[in-house]
Amino acid sequence: MRVNAITAKAVALLLVAACAFMLAGCGGKPASESGGNREASLAQSSEEQAAIAIKILILPHFEIGEMSGDRAGEAQHYYEEYLQGGDEYDIRGMPSDAKLFLKDGIALCLTGQGKVNTALTISAVLSDKRFDFSDAYVIAVGCAGAARDYGVFGDVYVISAAADYDLGHHADTRDQSDDRPITWYRNAEYDKIACTVLNQELTDTVFGLVKDTPLETTEKASETLKESFPGEEWATRPPQVLKGTSVTSDNYWKGVYDHQNALLITQTYGCPDPFAATEMEDIAVCRALKSYDMLDRLIILRTAVNMDVFTLNTTPESLWGPTADDNLASDTNKESVGFFDSAMHNNFAVGKTVIQAILDGKLRPRALIADNT
Repeated sequence: MRVNAITAKAVALLLVAACAFMLAGCGGKPASESGGNREASLAQSSEEQAAIAIKILILPHFEIGEMSGDRAGEAQHYYEEYLQGGDEYDIRGMPSDAKLFLKDGIALCLTGQGKVNTALTISAVLSDKRFDFSDAYVIAVGCAGAARDYGVFGDVYVISAAADYDLGHHADTRDQSDDRPITWYRNAEYDKIACTVLNQELTDTVFGLVKDTPLETTEKASETLKESFPGEEWATRPPQVLKGTSVTSDNYWKGVYDHQNALLITQTYGCPDPFAATEMEDIAVCRALKSYDMLDRLIILRTAVNMDVFTLNTTPESLWGPTADDNLASDTNKESVGFFDSAMHNNFAVGKTVIQAILDGKLRPRALIADNT
């Protein structure tokens, strides 16, 4: 009996080995490996099928402190209205530790400041397979410097084109052979990437919806403009919603020479609306979204918190020197003291109207974009 039992066990082991060999020869795999791959495959398929549809992606560039409960920067009003209490996601490939906030189909992510951070952030977010942006509108929001003679503190600009200040050639005035105020020289090789015209049908529609939005101002804002530009009629008007072109530079510039450069740049590229604002991210937003075939759904809202020229007789040293407070949101900053908060409120007042219009289906998702983008 003992021999028979041993023989039976041996035969059973041989049969198991034979079955395993036959399965391997036919392309089969051991149960543990095959099952693991099947589970991974099902998980991947489930992930693809369950990609979360995004209706609106809001892209502020910085926040002052926390996302809620303290002084508001570019993101806080939007976060508190639409994202608070929602989900948070870490995004692989982000240049910072910013998260994607998501609630009820509306997402928000801080891009970081400057063109490089912004482009990297947008690419990381849009390439995340957990989310479906195929029908999403993108609203880039932020503060800016208003162009002299065109804008005042608290204005909100619906941006119709973005131009890159840094592409081309620049020379210091001290190196030029004449006394021209212009220090920027065009390089036609950059024309295709140096300026992006947004979807004009969309920007016109958005402007029509928000142009009469009541905007806030402060006594300090009015006093600063009147003192800085005495006798200039444009400096006495209240803030309003306008269309315009933004000029993007990683270099935080200011002054009459660079104002002339920005004017020339927007004129050279044939931008559809006047130079309105200078900032640090818009051209990067445009280029990143163009690479994902989403440029036709981009809306940019910029709010003026300072000017592109010096105000209150300030100088570069007094604004940016070692003892200066160069934080635009600070109560002691000489450029924007007394009106940064109202400017952030103005941006949100306009942005909220745009978001509601998207949710109500008042904007067409795939309208035509300009040919020269």
